[in-house]
Amino acid sequence: MRAVFGLVLIVGVALAGGAVMMARNYISAYQSELARERQARAQIVPTQEVIVAARPLRYGERLTKEDVRVVKWPVNSIPEGTFTEAAKLFSDREEEYRFVLRAIEKDEAIMAVKVTKPGEDAGLTSQLERGMRAFAIKVDVASGVSGFLRPGDRVDVYWTGGLNGTLEGIQGEITRLIQSSIQIVAVDQSAGGDVTGATIARTVTVAARPEQVAALAQAQTTGRLSLALVGVDDDTVVSAVEVNQRSLLGLGELKSAPEAAEEKVCTIRTRRGADVVDIPIPCTN
Repeated sequence: MRAVFGLVLIVGVALAGGAVMMARNYISAYQSELARERQARAQIVPTQEVIVAARPLRYGERLTKEDVRVVKWPVNSIPEGTFTEAAKLFSDREEEYRFVLRAIEKDEAIMAVKVTKPGEDAGLTSQLERGMRAFAIKVDVASGVSGFLRPGDRVDVYWTGGLNGTLEGIQGEITRLIQSSIQIVAVDQSAGGDVTGATIARTVTVAARPEQVAALAQAQTTGRLSLALVGVDDDTVVSAVEVNQRSLLGLGELKSAPEAAEEKVCTIRTRRGADVVDIPIPCTN
């Protein structure tokens, strides 16, 4: 009986050992195949380390090393201007911080256009291109497109006002497009584009060339300005637009009264003594 038990025990141990060896070989083969597949996949889609946001970042925040992390990114999908090295994003000098210019969501790549240069402030001056100036326009709920304007939007500017006297047969007030597709850089005191909901602004600040600033200043002094929001993908060139009260009502332009024909007078000159007298006579031609 003991011999039978011992034999069964030996057979059981042998079978268990065989099962363990088979499982180990299976797991080893699976891991080898998995590593081979990963290596093949890496060869098919090459990747590169890219710096992304570790948390949502908002306009004006100072960018620190704790706010970012490094991830693998397909090489052919890396956006232009993305930082791939921490040494290029962060300066060794403590005073040369970078600030966020545009809202960056979590796991979004950190791009040069969304942060300031080292040591540069996140104010309006950092958003103005060369040759451009910032100009503030007073608006209300009507002229400001019901509060739906955001920094980065483009608007057409219309002027409404009266003319001193009559100009080219036009009387009363007129509305004219004076500037087209001007970019907004700030709404009230906010220059960030991450504003949610409608905000009734009192002023909007636009980026304009010096000659445009002069035109806007003159228009704002002599009349009322209204803004019209331009679509994101709208690249049409707007021609001259002008409406006065008569064209609005479909009355047409005023026509000047025809000039009265000057009556022709024919005379003959005769002398009566010492005097010379003109005597009118019927004109024959």
